[in-house]
Amino acid sequence: MKGLFVSPSPHRAADMSTSKIMLLVIIALFPAAMAGCVFFGPRAAAVLAVCIAACVIFEALCRIVMKKDQTVGDLSAVVTGLLLGMNLPATVPFYVAVIGSFVAIVIVKQLFGGIGQNFANPAIAARIVLMLSFTSQMSGWVKPYWYSGAVDAETSATPLAAEWLSYTENGAAYKMAPFTLSEMFWGETGGCIGETCAAMLILGGLFLIITKVISLATPVAFIGSFAVLTLLYTGSLVDTLYGVLAGGLLIGAFFMATDYATTPLTTKGKVVFGIGCGLVTFIIRSFGSFPEGVSFSILLMNLLTPYIDRLTKASPFGAKKPVKAKS
Repeated sequence: MKGLFVSPSPHRAADMSTSKIMLLVIIALFPAAMAGCVFFGPRAAAVLAVCIAACVIFEALCRIVMKKDQTVGDLSAVVTGLLLGMNLPATVPFYVAVIGSFVAIVIVKQLFGGIGQNFANPAIAARIVLMLSFTSQMSGWVKPYWYSGAVDAETSATPLAAEWLSYTENGAAYKMAPFTLSEMFWGETGGCIGETCAAMLILGGLFLIITKVISLATPVAFIGSFAVLTLLYTGSLVDTLYGVLAGGLLIGAFFMATDYATTPLTTKGKVVFGIGCGLVTFIIRSFGSFPEGVSFSILLMNLLTPYIDRLTKASPFGAKKPVKAKS
């Protein structure tokens, strides 16, 4: 009789290994990453390369220092580096990218036991640390090279940070978005390397859903709850679509809010998790001092994941609640 081994998440009731799952995630991220390299030039490719290399090196060194089996081959460090790089502006100094990689791999991942035992998504936690510690370096947005037509990079605001244009027509006041929905869908805006091209992010997300690496529950709950709240608040479908396409909502919903180790296990829990992310993102974007709230929302819900799992776990069929003894 074979023994029953219990190990930390991620669990997968199939013949799919961790390395194969990570490879599929890399393939899904590839279109958006390549779009970012095309839009923001060789500097964007260099940032991605630095993040990936630093994450792999830090993971290998950590495992050696801790005298544990090497885990570089499972490709999770590559995914972390790629996600972190895609969440950084193309102008970020390389030393900031290395520091972010150190935070993601050494502090958030390895110090808590490695893959499956981290309390939060490493790339998300690292990005927040960099945003709070290197605010000016993390705010160097540029226009896409081919779109601006400039030889050198031109500075640009992101869709969430740019001011809406005001005008009057026939005595009525109107506001016009700084970018069109078409520009935001194809990535013709300033922003982080991997978050601007909604078309490629949606393509990658659909690939993960089709290959059953992720379920629809969290992305639909995340994007849907944010969209409904925005529509109720603004009363405008255009404003709602603008909010969905802007910032890191799509990359967060498809690639970071679906992390196996830091999100709920049950479908009901995934829905609750996604709704929580959408709610917090809406509140921060609408009433907070930061223009973006995706990273903060996912980190907060990561911390609440154990409680969501506890509240949404399935009860064994026919089981009865224990009767509390009377004192």
